[in-house]
Amino acid sequence: MEEKNFKILFRDKNSFARVTEFKTKSGLLTTPLFLPVGSSGVVKTLCYKELEELGVEAFISNTYHLYFRPGIDVLKQFGGLHKFIHWNKTIFTDSGGYQVYSLRELRNIKEEGVEFKSYIDGSLHFFTPEKVVELQHIIDSDIAMCLDECVEYPVEYERAKRSVELTTLWAIRSKKKFEEIKLKEPNFQLLFGIIQGSVYKDLRKQSLEQILDIDFDGYAVGGVSVGEPKELLYEIVDFISQYLPQDKPRYLMGIGEVEDIWYCIGKGFDIVDCVLPTRNGRNGQALTSYGKVNIKNAKYKTKDEPIDPECSCMVCKNYSCAMIHHYFKSGELLALRLLSYHNVHFMINLFYRIRQAISENKFPLEQKKFLDKYNSCQD
Repeated sequence: MEEKNFKILFRDKNSFARVTEFKTKSGLLTTPLFLPVGSSGVVKTLCYKELEELGVEAFISNTYHLYFRPGIDVLKQFGGLHKFIHWNKTIFTDSGGYQVYSLRELRNIKEEGVEFKSYIDGSLHFFTPEKVVELQHIIDSDIAMCLDECVEYPVEYERAKRSVELTTLWAIRSKKKFEEIKLKEPNFQLLFGIIQGSVYKDLRKQSLEQILDIDFDGYAVGGVSVGEPKELLYEIVDFISQYLPQDKPRYLMGIGEVEDIWYCIGKGFDIVDCVLPTRNGRNGQALTSYGKVNIKNAKYKTKDEPIDPECSCMVCKNYSCAMIHHYFKSGELLALRLLSYHNVHFMINLFYRIRQAISENKFPLEQKKFLDKYNSCQD
């Protein structure tokens, strides 16, 4: 990414938090930025009009899932995912590297790439770094990710070391294929490298140095929030943040807990993504100014108040706790949509608040103020 396409707007004087903007082919993004997850090209239960209403600037889809459904031939016919779903804002695509971790029973890792067994019909499909770049080119996402190997926690040192070596090898091959495609078909797609290394600082440093040497448009940190204790997550975030370049976007993958978001942005990360708002919403949990609410609990059966009295979203204006409780208990699909909508609204508003705190040099103060209230009444 050329420097003119990335700009730091504000730096908080009391932390490492920053507000930045960078250009994608679908528009200008402002960070700190939260990406709702739409693995198959849709943020579960929400339509694209609702995402626009909520102020969602971008979401992340998954190359592995899109490859199987709707299928790469379908997306090619439509001219990419944007045109297929009629969405004109930014789309990130993960490479399928997370599925190397999450679908361990369905994959076989080799130096050449990863062999996946289809979760649909059991057929075998081989994903190389080059193929994954080609697939993301057809998907026509704004920001593509290199194929990487995300390992579980706990993991032995030697296993994590092999993962770093493989991730670097795949990153080199990904960048080469990416440049070849751009020469033939110039476009403004961006490619991010991913740093691995589990909880081992020397491996994280090794991975970071090797990925930086390849020179990507932005840098993501993967292999976090995969089961490790929170203190280890924070330790790795602290360690790696000091070595990331200042002039490129910094993306911490898979972070969605509110406390973790404040912490990681305070260390200088710009972008996070997580399924938490929609997944938890579909299971009956709402994010509120005063903490997490399990709307299925009996105490909400007759509560004639909004989930969050301080929230201005459509759900809190029009539906009481008792109504939503009833919908969940009755198995009504509307319940899933309402809490997903509300939770995404909560998250987008949280990031607006964080940006404002940074621009006013009040990040630590607002962090404490917000979390003191947020932790005051957990169900």
